[in-house]
Amino acid sequence: MAWVYLIIAGLFEAVWAIGLKYAEGFTKLWPSVITIVAMAVSLYFLALAIKTLPVGTAYAVWTGIGAFTTAILGVVLFSEPIHFSRIFFLLLLLVSIIGLKFTAVN
Repeated sequence: MAWVYLIIAGLFEAVWAIGLKYAEGFTKLWPSVITIVAMAVSLYFLALAIKTLPVGTAYAVWTGIGAFTTAILGVVLFSEPIHFSRIFFLLLLLVSIIGLKFTAVN
């Protein structure tokens, strides 16, 4: 169950990262509220995950999922540039996340 919690935490990390863009420095109420709630949910699920997973692994996977998802959403939502090198390094990040999952103690 810890890995499910960690995936949820990572996805909510991406939600709050994207929310920061929409909140425009916390000057817009509802995007700011969504961002803060997503932060709390993300940290809550991370806390549940590290009850049984090694903290270093959990933190690396959490940030990796958040970074990967945020980068993809940046391309989709904000038309950020995508080119071969960016795809290559995002795939390396994904491989790293998967590798950490399969080499973790729990």
